[in-house]
Amino acid sequence: MTASKTLLRGRILDFRAEPQDADDTDAYRYVEDGAILIANGMIKASGDFATVAAQAPDAQVIDHRPHLLMAGFIDTHIHFPQVQVIASWGSQLLDWLNNYTFPEETRFADPGHSAAMAARFYDLLLSHGTTSAVAFCSVHPTSAEAYFGEAARRNMRMIGGKVMMDRNAPDGLLDTPQTGYDESKALIERWHGKGRGLYAITPRFAITSTPEQLDMAGALVAEHPDCFVQTHLSENHDEIAFTRSLYPDAPDYLGIYERYGLLTARALLGHSIHLTPREIDVLAETGAKPVFCPTSNLFLGSGLFDDAGLRGRGITNAIATDVGAGTSYSMLPTLREGYKILQLQNQKLHPLRAFHWITRGNAVALGLQNQIGTLAEGTEADVVVLNANATPAMALRMERAETLSEELFILQTLGDDRAIAQTYVAGQAMKTS
Repeated sequence: MTASKTLLRGRILDFRAEPQDADDTDAYRYVEDGAILIANGMIKASGDFATVAAQAPDAQVIDHRPHLLMAGFIDTHIHFPQVQVIASWGSQLLDWLNNYTFPEETRFADPGHSAAMAARFYDLLLSHGTTSAVAFCSVHPTSAEAYFGEAARRNMRMIGGKVMMDRNAPDGLLDTPQTGYDESKALIERWHGKGRGLYAITPRFAITSTPEQLDMAGALVAEHPDCFVQTHLSENHDEIAFTRSLYPDAPDYLGIYERYGLLTARALLGHSIHLTPREIDVLAETGAKPVFCPTSNLFLGSGLFDDAGLRGRGITNAIATDVGAGTSYSMLPTLREGYKILQLQNQKLHPLRAFHWITRGNAVALGLQNQIGTLAEGTEADVVVLNANATPAMALRMERAETLSEELFILQTLGDDRAIAQTYVAGQAMKTS
């Protein structure tokens, strides 16, 4: 019989705020012999092992020493239907969509295919330490049903939505302003706030939505203000030019979404690379969140995300894989390539700030920091166990590592799914190999 309480033992790293460097010790908590007490899918306590263990002498102890225990990783922009187009030979954004993505997404009209891909998608997320994500489904309600249904079976905190797109795509991928509204509305009623599922109203981007459809999307936002909004913004120069030609009266790309009431503090704007000063002002005013997608931006040659510039305006940036233009399901290589993009702009990403970003930082961007992203008492028990000696190259480098920051940097620079020793969702071990 499984114990009603579980105690995970290991070194624990938890964040209270965003640290700038290792000296910013008020922002994080590191315990050499730590423990996380879990019951009913929730964290009941975390801290020093002896202290926490004394609270539950009957708990089942799972000893992960000497590994590092952190909150599960959060991916804020990923495309569920692109699981089989990742690593497709690249071109610029619009060509890549037309040549690879759109043909693949037509397959998700089939409920059987959607269900099979959902199972494999979640296996991949969990094997890479990701316990929560925000995903674009295809235009088909069957895709979103499979996505949310599989998340519910695994009791995962997941956000997603069917894309709304009524032009500039193949016939098999088009809805209409009315069907996009109706299908999204039905999915919100079925899945939003049910279990750990949350809905994101998802006009794919301005190129694939008419003004009438964006108006309907705005109506959904007004009717369901607790839902998220996700779309794309200013990823590629050709994309921006095409968008402006479709909406010639808009002041800029972001102004299109602004006009239709899509910009809220729960709006996630993938890429947000080539922004005008006015657009940056609007982001700061509305609280909408740019989402940095480093591996995708490099893969498609889209440009360099200005993290420091946006942060300097008080804007909260999220970070994400953007699979399938993104080249890894893992948030570790995502940090690795993000570090390089920022280096090219003379911007620094300290490893402590990096790991805050993919845990509490992304939770803050989602407004969910009281539920996920930390190891604080009363939060959901999503935990990742990290092994910085997972490969020969990592173990060799670790022989010379002397600090926690060095260990974290080795994880993000050399790590991948092999560095994930275990992933817990609501206290249940989910990684089988």
